[in-house]
Amino acid sequence: MGKDILMIVGDFGEDYEIMVPFQALQMVGHEVHAVCPDKEAGEAIKTAIHDFRGDQTYMESRGHNFELNATMAEIDPSDYDALCVPGGRAPEYLRTHEEVIEAVQHFFEADKPVATLCHGPQILAAAGVLDGYEMTSYPAVRAECEAAGCSWVDGVVTDRNLVTGQAWPDHPEWLAGFMELLGDEVSHGEAVAAADD
Repeated sequence: MGKDILMIVGDFGEDYEIMVPFQALQMVGHEVHAVCPDKEAGEAIKTAIHDFRGDQTYMESRGHNFELNATMAEIDPSDYDALCVPGGRAPEYLRTHEEVIEAVQHFFEADKPVATLCHGPQILAAAGVLDGYEMTSYPAVRAECEAAGCSWVDGVVTDRNLVTGQAWPDHPEWLAGFMELLGDEVSHGEAVAAADD
């Protein structure tokens, strides 16, 4: 049987980093609940698409409406087996919500699988859970991660319960790493949700 996964999202989170893991994890049999502070199931967040077009940093375009399927105020993090924190612009304000910080801290205190990429580690840094980890992030967030006590490396990395990537081009390796933490069998680009023993 698949796992129950909590995904914390917000307005102008990166479109691919929300949509792709949300759908891919469901595809292999996991239940994914996407929540956002101050919004309810059935409401939508607006996503953003970040792209490089020859400038020194990325450009942001309007993405899609992404419908939430659970209400953050009603969920209990202890009911979930794992956490996914996408990137984009949303983490800079999501980390100001105490319920987000407390949820993230629960997954680390309980040593449950956590996957984050791009700017998502901003939330983990604010939650004070990165000390002693080897991890990565979007390179512009490196200073925040290192200030939170991690060893920052270039490339997708799994350290204990945490798998991190730099941005959506890392999806194949990053998602495979997360699925392995979930107990899925990952081989040659295919994954199958692990059955309960």
